[in-house]
Amino acid sequence: MLGFKTIQSLKPNTEILEVIKDYKYKIKNGKIKNLLHTNLQVIEPTEYLITYPTTLTILEYKVNEISSKPFYIKEHKQKYNIKEIKQILNKFKM
Repeated sequence: MLGFKTIQSLKPNTEILEVIKDYKYKIKNGKIKNLLHTNLQVIEPTEYLITYPTTLTILEYKVNEISSKPFYIKEHKQKYNIKEIKQILNKFKM
């Protein structure tokens, strides 16, 4: 049977939390897990589920220095950086 050990818990991004404080949302913290008896790692992204005034699911991945776009919006099927995420979220402000 496969076993995993959590090696790091990922906390929500404070910049995004500041932008979505006026929305209805839920957050699921991410994790980095190690598959036991191997050197494989599994990354579960931090998930921001915004339910009002729009429905968006933003996934934040812990990335290396090579990638400059750590955010993914499921509904748009596209990657974004923090500046682009802030612009998208500010469009929906009341």
